[in-house]
Amino acid sequence: MSNDKRAVILASGGMDSATAAYEAIDRGYEPYLLHTSYGQRTEDKEHRCAEALAAAVDAADFLRVETGHLAAIGESSLTDEGMGVADADLESDEIPTSYVPFRNANLLSMAVSYAEANDCGAVFIGAHSEDFAGYPDCRPEFFEAFQRVIEVGTKPGTEIDLVAPFVEWSKTEIAERGLELGVPYERTWSCYRAEEPACGTCDSCAFRLEAFRNAGSRDPIAYAERPAFE
Repeated sequence: MSNDKRAVILASGGMDSATAAYEAIDRGYEPYLLHTSYGQRTEDKEHRCAEALAAAVDAADFLRVETGHLAAIGESSLTDEGMGVADADLESDEIPTSYVPFRNANLLSMAVSYAEANDCGAVFIGAHSEDFAGYPDCRPEFFEAFQRVIEVGTKPGTEIDLVAPFVEWSKTEIAERGLELGVPYERTWSCYRAEEPACGTCDSCAFRLEAFRNAGSRDPIAYAERPAFE
């Protein structure tokens, strides 16, 4: 298979990256999944979900990278047990405590290395428009700049496209697309606090539950607390 038909997908174990994997396959790419455990609270659950995704899509390869440097750097409630994970505030434009400083640059760097080593023509990431306010490394201008980094930082003749297919989409639109593609959302995990059941009240749970509601479907994973609209 030619390199332009192979793609690395950053697979966190969550619904956005799972949908990105199915989107890549729908576009004709053979998937190579990269999962990173960096000391996040729910890393074991996320890893199991990423492995399940790799099996579901019959991935050409599944690579798990374990690194402690983001946790050692700290300043995120996802990696620092001394910081509490805040309840959801879906209207806030503030940087949340769950922001991991410059995480996507770290993850994309590994993904590009993996893609270059395997002669892949694309790297997919599941970032979306509702991440813009809280996560500066999820914005279109960040991905545009990183594309330039790829072009100047890889060996001559390398062509790797950085693809963020949902960067202008809402979480609801991602859920709708995933339901259309048959993404096994029961095998995904989004909660920032717990490994089973999901808390239902952190930012990630709240956005996910709202997306399924808006898409006219019920989120198939278990929650300790579901909102009244569920």
